[in-house]
Amino acid sequence: MTQKEALDILKTGRNVFLTGAAGSGKTFVLREYIKYLQDLGADIGITASTGIAATHMEGTTIHSWSGIGIRDKLSKDDLAEIVAKKHVIKNVAKASVLIIDEVSMLHHFRLDLIEKIIKKVKNSQEPFGGMQVVFCGDFFQLPPVHRAYEPEVFFAYHSPAWQNLNLKVCYLSEQHRQSDLEYLKILNAVRQNSVSDEILQILQTRFCPTSDVGLEPTKLYSHNKNVDAENEDELAKISGKAFEYEMQEKGRHNLVETLKKSCLAPENLRLKVGAKVMFVKNNFDKGFVNGTMGIVTKCGYEEIKVRTLSGKIIDAERESWVIEEDKKTLAKIIQFPLRLAWAITIHKSQGMSMDNALIDLSASFERGMGYVALSRVRSLDGLFLKGLNDMALQVNEEVLDFDNKFKKLSKTNCFHIQTMGEEKINKMHEEFANRVRGEKNSHSAKATRDKLDTVSETKRMLDGGAGIKEISVVRDLKIGTILDHIEQIKKKNPSYNIYNLQGSITKNKFREIWNAFHKIGMSEGGGGYALTPVKELLGPKYSYDDLRFVRLFL
Repeated sequence: MTQKEALDILKTGRNVFLTGAAGSGKTFVLREYIKYLQDLGADIGITASTGIAATHMEGTTIHSWSGIGIRDKLSKDDLAEIVAKKHVIKNVAKASVLIIDEVSMLHHFRLDLIEKIIKKVKNSQEPFGGMQVVFCGDFFQLPPVHRAYEPEVFFAYHSPAWQNLNLKVCYLSEQHRQSDLEYLKILNAVRQNSVSDEILQILQTRFCPTSDVGLEPTKLYSHNKNVDAENEDELAKISGKAFEYEMQEKGRHNLVETLKKSCLAPENLRLKVGAKVMFVKNNFDKGFVNGTMGIVTKCGYEEIKVRTLSGKIIDAERESWVIEEDKKTLAKIIQFPLRLAWAITIHKSQGMSMDNALIDLSASFERGMGYVALSRVRSLDGLFLKGLNDMALQVNEEVLDFDNKFKKLSKTNCFHIQTMGEEKINKMHEEFANRVRGEKNSHSAKATRDKLDTVSETKRMLDGGAGIKEISVVRDLKIGTILDHIEQIKKKNPSYNIYNLQGSITKNKFREIWNAFHKIGMSEGGGGYALTPVKELLGPKYSYDDLRFVRLFL
């Protein structure tokens, strides 16, 4: 199923399970749907099973939103206490849509408890009180964490609350993170529990400690102790003064602690000039996203400069993570959005995209861990291995069985939306829009979007982290048209950051076209780089769109 087809189904108001392989664009589709709902003025519960995932969505954890916290059961008194809380009433009562991201990490029993709270607040026995429910995630990725005191843990799809929703499965089939076909073959084999000797041999070729990209790859480990030791050892190797940046905190202690756990920025950040760091928050205005890597070039008492892989110098400033209620700040933490990044855990890498990584899977302790780690990397050229154990390339057999069922259901849903007809689809969209439209915003989403010219809409999606192919699919425009828009954006603002788009084609393809442009040189009279001479030099193996894409970086 394409991203556009998934969005068409979401806009009908049906309950949806949005899934697909790592890099298929699940988060992008969610963000586009959230933007659509916000244009309508709809009240939305934007949540995730983990604080890290919630931060990516600019939402909150489902545990906080629903008031369930860490409870694994609900007595009558517990239920009465929760539904009396002001913030729970505010969150649940008005919400017409509930989104839960990274649903694979949500315990089945906790999903049932969450539904129980929602039904009570909304005074309705309909599934989830009658609101639209959107689950998003991939069960091949990391499962719920099981603590000793909790009941037996199963995946969320075992929950009666899940089963009663009559979910429409939208299984995204396109790949937007990896364009390397050989690497995609490896990832699909791991995902299907069908790793052959041939694939093992290819992986064996990636056992090397360093890369040739100019910056040592980030190391991924299965355990925190390895990460902490690696980062401290590497920092100690750098001569010069170490600067320490303490996290600032305000508000209720328990809520502050919740924010700390959901934030990747450390309480005490120790840096030196030359330290390898990673940004842990999105700031599109400054040109970085969660996962952007770089080297510290300057640090002082309240001054940090970072040079990214693209060469861009970013003046890092303290950012805030906040919990609010009725526009009142209940808790706030303030810290530079950075952490040492010679190494991170595989758990913390979930949701990230990396150009290169050195992965140690010798201590893998969970099925799916290897798949999560390997799928963070965009191409085989960017993969460097330090170790593998027997668990590393395994996935859960039950998940594999359910995944095949999800694929079949998605094909059926895809066929229905393809054969429904545009008129009927638009009618269903308008009916749902009227149902969830906020009083303060009675005009249609289309009217709002029509205010944006087509180039501005492309820029908005670029600012949100979308790739060229994603924009093309969702907007139903040709790749060439999107390239036209980017060229116009770059002409208006030459410093506009597009380096996150480099993964759109393989490194080898990019390098060959880049070298061809430089061999031909610029047109006489400063007319820029012409396409035709480069096309004639390279022949038919690369399209004009490929050439135009590389030219954007010249």
